[in-house]
Amino acid sequence: MLACELALAGISAVVLDALPGPSSEPKANGLVGQVVRMLDMRGLYSAFTGDDQPPQALPGWMFSGMQLQYPSDSPMYAMMMPQPRLVRLLEQHARDLGVDLRWGHELTGLRPGADDVELSVATVDGVYTLKTGYLVGADGGRSLVRKSVGIDFPGTTSATVARLAQVHVPEELRAPDGGLNVPGVGHIPFGHNRFDSGMVLVGSFQPEVVLVGTREDGTAAEQGPMSIPELRASLERILGVDVPLEEPRGPGPHALRRIDGQNTRQAEHYRAGRVLLLGDAAHVHSAMGGPGLNLGLQDAVNMGWKLAADINGWAPPGLLDTYQSERHPVGRRVMMHSMAQGALMAPGPEVAELRRLFTELIAIPEVSMHLGKLLAGSDVRYDVGDDHPLSGYLVPDLTLDDGRRVASLLHNAKPILLDLCGGAAAAGAQAWAGRVDTVTAELAGGPAALMIRPDGYIAWAADGFGPTDARNLQEALHRWFGLAG
Repeated sequence: MLACELALAGISAVVLDALPGPSSEPKANGLVGQVVRMLDMRGLYSAFTGDDQPPQALPGWMFSGMQLQYPSDSPMYAMMMPQPRLVRLLEQHARDLGVDLRWGHELTGLRPGADDVELSVATVDGVYTLKTGYLVGADGGRSLVRKSVGIDFPGTTSATVARLAQVHVPEELRAPDGGLNVPGVGHIPFGHNRFDSGMVLVGSFQPEVVLVGTREDGTAAEQGPMSIPELRASLERILGVDVPLEEPRGPGPHALRRIDGQNTRQAEHYRAGRVLLLGDAAHVHSAMGGPGLNLGLQDAVNMGWKLAADINGWAPPGLLDTYQSERHPVGRRVMMHSMAQGALMAPGPEVAELRRLFTELIAIPEVSMHLGKLLAGSDVRYDVGDDHPLSGYLVPDLTLDDGRRVASLLHNAKPILLDLCGGAAAAGAQAWAGRVDTVTAELAGGPAALMIRPDGYIAWAADGFGPTDARNLQEALHRWFGLAG
């Protein structure tokens, strides 16, 4: 995604990946949260789903397996799609934009300098050296890039064992909601479910295959590869009954993994000179609620336009450093709510009572909405130096009076000055014409003007356009898009 963002800004990027090609390993089953709207702002939501309608908000979501119900202004969006398919679509999008994708090229070392970063890259044909102006490490939780530049990765590792597999379950046990009906236990709903002895995950995303997972306290006694009998035994320990899990039917590959100890860690810094961190290299946490891709892809879109501005030579001082100041706190909040959800899944009578209390609390609409915004990331507000109520937030899904959606104006990943006051605001941005696109339109009941960053966040807004607003616009243009000209 980052390489695509750079390509849209005219920057050539090289992507190195040690794998021979896109991984077919089943992991996430879709995207949730603000990232769905962000894909829509690039035209990718409709391209990937085939749906010509904008993303639709969900009526609810889950917090630690407890149902949240939202009012009509739900903050939660979802795009259900197996991760291997999403990766293939993003790969093709990158190729369409001319990105240099190098599968089977493994980064083995790096030497940062004042003006560039020298990389050592290994392939089946040998080793070569590559020099780059910037290096972005998106190389996972064990990141070589992060370790090589000495960035600490503080956090915790819980004493739990998680097991997960795609399995075949007899049809008579499968429930219409994607859960299971287990004799001697009853209905186990779709999603995460807490029991006195552990957690059980159930999900049905494709015919003939059920995703089943468990989490127990302690460490794994097994040392070899994960197996379905191992998962079946874990499930029996939690439920007290044997559930006939079998090898999955149909073509694979199928998920089958064990995680001994849940890491929740965050890089102390996301940048060290010309080296930056992205995705799991910057933060790792529980997958409960699906926050990982939401967080990582939004990191990429936040970084992309700022890095491009720096390379293109018009970035104002400190712009690239706002990647750290804006995204590090967001990562910390994701770690907070993922750990909180994990704690609410723990065994023990105290946790059972805490969940009863939470069940009462989330019945309060304001509490449910607060948690919904937290999970979706729609509560994120950056410090953009402007105190308008809209400033710092992701731009709402607005439709202009002429029928154009504001999301469509961001397909090219350029800053937008949206003039809704007859042209006065657009006139004030003429000196940035090569850098900031101006759109003059009308929006009944809307603000007078909005300045929208390439990542979709509002950098400045005004309800009128007098002399003070004109000065504030000039200051915002300088702050985010550099000197005029």
